[in-house]
Amino acid sequence: MKAAVFHEAGTPLSIEDVADPTPGPGDLILKVRDCGICGSDLHASKPGSVLAPPGGSIMGHEFSGEVVEIGKDVAGLWKSGDRVCSLPVMGCGKCLNCLRGQGWYCENGGRVLGLGQESGAYAELVKVSAFESIKLPQSVSFREGALVEPLAVGLHAVKKANSVAGADVLILGAGPIGLAVTMWVRFMGARNIVVSERAPDRIKMAERFGATALVNPDGDVRSQVKQACGGRRPTIIFECVGVPGMIQSCVDLAPTFGKVVVVGVCDQPDTFVPMKAVAKELDVQFVIGYVRGDFEFVVDLMAGDRIDGEALITDVVAFDTFADAFEGLRTPSHQCKVMLEL
Repeated sequence: MKAAVFHEAGTPLSIEDVADPTPGPGDLILKVRDCGICGSDLHASKPGSVLAPPGGSIMGHEFSGEVVEIGKDVAGLWKSGDRVCSLPVMGCGKCLNCLRGQGWYCENGGRVLGLGQESGAYAELVKVSAFESIKLPQSVSFREGALVEPLAVGLHAVKKANSVAGADVLILGAGPIGLAVTMWVRFMGARNIVVSERAPDRIKMAERFGATALVNPDGDVRSQVKQACGGRRPTIIFECVGVPGMIQSCVDLAPTFGKVVVVGVCDQPDTFVPMKAVAKELDVQFVIGYVRGDFEFVVDLMAGDRIDGEALITDVVAFDTFADAFEGLRTPSHQCKVMLEL
């Protein structure tokens, strides 16, 4: 099969022919139809990243596809041609965490697709766990199916904030995850939704996804946000940038007894002044990923046309331009979510 292969940090992905995957007893083989580029993959493939997969790895964990091969233990549950998205996790499907939908924390050594532990979906075929896979209704397109993963990240982060209904919310960053968070806080009834972003195209997208006000991160963010929130500080801040210094910025902007939800993936050492957070008695919540129920919720809302995930997509590419598109996202202009489509 054809795949985009990572060899070493600082080197573009290489489009190569590699061996087809074979299913284990509880696995499915999918013909990949769409796979999004995630910022985590960009982080992992740059020099010095602690997330770097080994050379020869295939990344890609936001995907949808069709079943083409079925493991013997799940043959009665799936059929060839089933339309699928999947959590990018290979859990055992039997431990308590897996049964709770928390395959990330499989007690028997769950593995993650696309980050060096299992091959991902920048390929014509991908092996997934049948237990972690979800059938897509006919009303949900393959492009939408590949967006379930990033939208589930945003949903999970908003759920971890507990209640956003009626709250004043600040979102730092309007990349795909920041926009997903923006969409979900609007969906769940936030009062004021303020987004901090400097890229003109992403500012326009933030407005489309539900921002009630935009602020310039190069200006006096505190005063801009207070003005947008009727003189109040935001009670919940979502950090969706993932670079050093952002946690301290959130601590400085938060009010007494406020909440900071750290969603951005920062793979470098960072510091903040704990006393500033202690003095405000801040609630700081770190989040990663999602649970199976988040995927199911997103699919259900897509099927009912209650959310417009496809608005995230700015570019659709094939293998012949994929490596260039991947590198182009390191210094994006108009791009938001770039989709590999096969």
